[in-house]
Amino acid sequence: MADVLTNRFADSLHLRFGGIDYSLAPFPDVKFSLGTALERLGVPAVGLHGSLAAAAFMTDTVDRADFPRTGFSGLMLPVLEDATLAVRAAEGSLTIKDLLLYSAVCGTGLDTVPLPGEATVEQLNAVLADLAALALRLDKPLTARLMPIPGKAAGDPTTFDFAFFANSRVLALEAQPLQGFLAGDESFSISPRKNG
Repeated sequence: MADVLTNRFADSLHLRFGGIDYSLAPFPDVKFSLGTALERLGVPAVGLHGSLAAAAFMTDTVDRADFPRTGFSGLMLPVLEDATLAVRAAEGSLTIKDLLLYSAVCGTGLDTVPLPGEATVEQLNAVLADLAALALRLDKPLTARLMPIPGKAAGDPTTFDFAFFANSRVLALEAQPLQGFLAGDESFSISPRKNG
């Protein structure tokens, strides 16, 4: 019934209804935190084992909803836009590698991740290569909002004065420049994983 009403409304405006992006997205307040929601499912702290299962469960609930989809329609885990994720990153239990792992079952990729200001292009390329490989192999869109913060090193507190960010600490960037084949100028493709 909702589809019929939505399409009728769109038709009345001479628009085509493409669907709803029903992504679960946080706000930097504990009561609107998806990190808190993951922990309320039973994970003692986001970043510990069990976090992937909790993220997959939450994403699966969105997948089961019956509505026309557009956009990500998944679970978004932007570090600086979620109060609990910001705290867990500051404590060291949530890392860039964890966020990459969770991207396999949900969400948008690496989102509002505070990085050392001295991060090099080559280090960022290595992180983006991993993210791109996940996106291609899983055949899903993933994005990156990586935020090198000038003058800050891993472990330094962030000091944003912005109502839409929760402060945290700069995450360690465990990346070195790629070498050999992965560092070459040649392009190569990665095929989506075949089902069945």
